[in-house]
Amino acid sequence: MRLLSRLALLAIVLGGAVVGYTSFRIWDAGVGDDRDLVDAIVVMGAAQYDGAPSPIFAARLDHAIALYLDGVAPLFIVTGGKAEGDRTTEAATAQAYAIEHGVPAESILSEDQSRTTLASIRGVAALLRDAGVTRAVFVSDPTHMYRVLRLAGDVGIEASGSPTRTSPVGRDPVAVADAVVHELGALLVYSLTGDSP
Repeated sequence: MRLLSRLALLAIVLGGAVVGYTSFRIWDAGVGDDRDLVDAIVVMGAAQYDGAPSPIFAARLDHAIALYLDGVAPLFIVTGGKAEGDRTTEAATAQAYAIEHGVPAESILSEDQSRTTLASIRGVAALLRDAGVTRAVFVSDPTHMYRVLRLAGDVGIEASGSPTRTSPVGRDPVAVADAVVHELGALLVYSLTGDSP
């Protein structure tokens, strides 16, 4: 019994250390902001409502558009498919929004089939390969950035991150905590199965 108790305590301590370290990595990736010149800016999709981006999606798009207009990259990649019942995709919504805010249509590439972060990044990797480039800066919420960069690196993208600072999530401590828990779970699933929500 004493051995089992020690093993259980060790497992709890190690589990706590892993959670703590991963939480730190999520925080660290979310506070960085890499604006070095790259080949493409990638906007991670989020909810849209019949062609209008949600506040979270609009914050990501506004940040990515600012990067594009600052000359960070010549390509602007939008991502995201559509949920059941939707009339349009996240990518189409993002493309229309970006054009409306000054990004030329000929600079935009679209990945419009994915419904998960991993599927989006795999689709982006294919677009980058087709364009003959490898370096991209990803735009998403701060809590999402670590997973995005890890997955992007795993599929061969030279990835950096520039998280938005205006997401509604960042103004709500409970929403931030929920997002971190979601990311911890998604990273655990990815580590165990190679899949990711």
